[in-house]
Amino acid sequence: MIAMVEMDNILKNEHVKETKFFLKWLSIGVIMGGIIGLTGAFFHFCSAEAEHFRGDNTWLIYLLPVAGAAIAYFYDALKYSHDKGTNLVLLAVRDNKIMGIHHAVCIFVATVLTHLCGGSSGREGASLQIGAALGSFSGRKLKFSDDDKRIMTMCGMSAMFAAVFGTPVTAAIFSMEVVSVGIFYYSAIIPCVTAALTASYISSLFGNTPIQVSVNVPEIDLIVYLKVALIGALCAVISVVFCMVLGKVHKLFKKIKNHAIRAAVGGTIVVILTLIVGDYTYNGTGGEMIVSAFTKSPFFAAFLIKMIFTAVTLGSGFKGGEIFPVFFIGSSFGSVFAPLLGLDCSVGAAVGMTALFCGVTNCPIASILLSIELFGSEGIGMYVLVCAVSYMLSGYGGLYSEQKILYSKKRMKFINKRTGS
Repeated sequence: MIAMVEMDNILKNEHVKETKFFLKWLSIGVIMGGIIGLTGAFFHFCSAEAEHFRGDNTWLIYLLPVAGAAIAYFYDALKYSHDKGTNLVLLAVRDNKIMGIHHAVCIFVATVLTHLCGGSSGREGASLQIGAALGSFSGRKLKFSDDDKRIMTMCGMSAMFAAVFGTPVTAAIFSMEVVSVGIFYYSAIIPCVTAALTASYISSLFGNTPIQVSVNVPEIDLIVYLKVALIGALCAVISVVFCMVLGKVHKLFKKIKNHAIRAAVGGTIVVILTLIVGDYTYNGTGGEMIVSAFTKSPFFAAFLIKMIFTAVTLGSGFKGGEIFPVFFIGSSFGSVFAPLLGLDCSVGAAVGMTALFCGVTNCPIASILLSIELFGSEGIGMYVLVCAVSYMLSGYGGLYSEQKILYSKKRMKFINKRTGS
């Protein structure tokens, strides 16, 4: 009888602990989501306004080399000249590396300056870094344990990604999936989900919404599946090429030892490329081209041109992120290729964008959720298929060299392979 009472007390105490733990992370998720939601709304506003201002003042493109040098000196001044970018975010989660306010300030200012002067980059990589830095900083200030600091980092990542891009479900799952492919950090699910939902809601109050597009989903049959599978396979190849080009261009620019000169040279090349192209389609995030690809096929080589612009911009030291350029490349390629197969360009843009995102990030679950949040669930079979094909065929590379793929893509085998290897 006494033993039963003791067991009952133990179970009650354990239940109380679990309830306290749940309420703790639920509260933290909501609070972090609110704070970072405001930060994300402000970041989105600044970077978007920078792009709009450049659109009205096209002469700013000629200041891109100066902007590159300024970014390099700014990072020097804050002692972040050897910044690892989004790779540091992965290390902060996996190995508890320290990120701080200075990191958030650096990437915020540098990204806005990059967009102001016409560099080809996105916002999502920057948002992950800002959110992770704020989460890591908060965890240290609250004197959390090492494990809880890592959860705080993921919580910040989810909140900022959701606030900037407006896809909270994708943001929460991506943060738990991207670090070590093959496992999910389920211990972070409550703070990541609540932070992402809260941040997305707060940001939406300021007019930040995800990309608004529609997909003319065809009547699904075996032939349609074969066609979209082919697009997925080609996007897997493009993902390998894109990551390879980014790496090669980065190594090439590394030969210029002075990083201010390196960025100035890269900026000059982007200016020259812009003059050759004759318009500003490939500068900035390219959001307008992404949307237009769902209604009209762009220039057939648009995806290749954007790839070059982005590689030179990021490889030479400008800041931002690779995800929006990935959306541009995937949607423009799919929009051009799909009509050749008898599919609507909107279908090609949707599956191309989804497949390429999956190929470069190695995150099939987050990619599927992204497609549903952006395009709706009507074509879910197509999106699941292209993610499966792209993930399997894209190899073991990726955008983030510190990302680890724990299990083989081909067999049930633990490999613990770093994409940068």
